[in-house]
Amino acid sequence: MLAQERRNLILERLIEEKSVVVSELSQRFSVSEETIRRDLDKLERDGLAVKSYGGAVINENVSIDMPFSIRKKRNIAGKQRIAELAARLVENGDHLMLDASSTAVFIARALKDKQNLTIITNSIEILVELSDMPGWKVLVPGGCLMEGYLALIGPAVTESLLQYHVEKTFISCKGVSLEEGTTDSNADFAHAKRAMLRCAKERYLAVDSSKLGRLAFANICALEDLDGVITDEQPPAEWLDYFTQHGIRCYYP
Repeated sequence: MLAQERRNLILERLIEEKSVVVSELSQRFSVSEETIRRDLDKLERDGLAVKSYGGAVINENVSIDMPFSIRKKRNIAGKQRIAELAARLVENGDHLMLDASSTAVFIARALKDKQNLTIITNSIEILVELSDMPGWKVLVPGGCLMEGYLALIGPAVTESLLQYHVEKTFISCKGVSLEEGTTDSNADFAHAKRAMLRCAKERYLAVDSSKLGRLAFANICALEDLDGVITDEQPPAEWLDYFTQHGIRCYYP
């Protein structure tokens, strides 16, 4: 097993169980405890874990972004529920923008029974996912491929996105706050999401309920700038009241 593969598996376990023990990991992967400690050192340097005596705990800092390969495996059932709700809002022939989030990949999959869609996205994962859709147009803005992410970012992405007008945009984010609005862990991703929102007649935030009440590094938009919020569970009453007061439609199973 390659070291990177082993570290990804350790990270998955950290996400699921919140902590890991060096001796247990050593036995599980049939490597020395020193090798596991080096793996945990690397995860700590990357900001994904915090070492503790005999092991490590997950870094709960919302501004730390997990690798895409890990994020797309998290809360799969919730993302599928969100994707099904999002797909109901899309009509045949629509022009859409999808961001480079793992949730947007699930939305793209849920749209495959639609006809003649035009999708604009900075996600390489979505580009691959939709590469065999007959009658669809999939447009990808030029930009810089971000290391560790299947996404294009940078000023060229933003400039390219702003050339288009679409019926609907779906974005996700790392944190949603009633006071601060939507936020992301990376400023370049936030810039691209803002551009996508500017281009759409209808603007939707697709986010699982764990992000409610959290705050990340870079601002995307105020909640009042959204037409709808799609989530995997019924939000608390204060959130539903806020959405009603500000004319924001809320969709949940």
